[in-house]
Amino acid sequence: MIRSELIDGLAASHPHLSRKDAEDTVEVILNAIVQAVADGKRVEIRNFGVFSASLRKAHLARNPRTGEPMQKAATRFPKFKPGKPLQGLEPSASSDK
Repeated sequence: MIRSELIDGLAASHPHLSRKDAEDTVEVILNAIVQAVADGKRVEIRNFGVFSASLRKAHLARNPRTGEPMQKAATRFPKFKPGKPLQGLEPSASSDK
């Protein structure tokens, strides 16, 4: 499912919402999650999952082109842990990527 399919589904299941209102709603929710994770906060949506930021420590790496060792700075990256209802799901054979 892509963003436009999510918006269309929301608009279809709530006839009082226009497509524009559904689009604005999805945009506000996603922006709130992104901003919270960027600020280092944890966002928990019960029965769905938890969005958080994890810290990757600074470490010694190699430049793949030259093989020269180099120091990589610590970085923060987003992480998602699915809730219990999502943990047991198996991907369907016809799922699109």
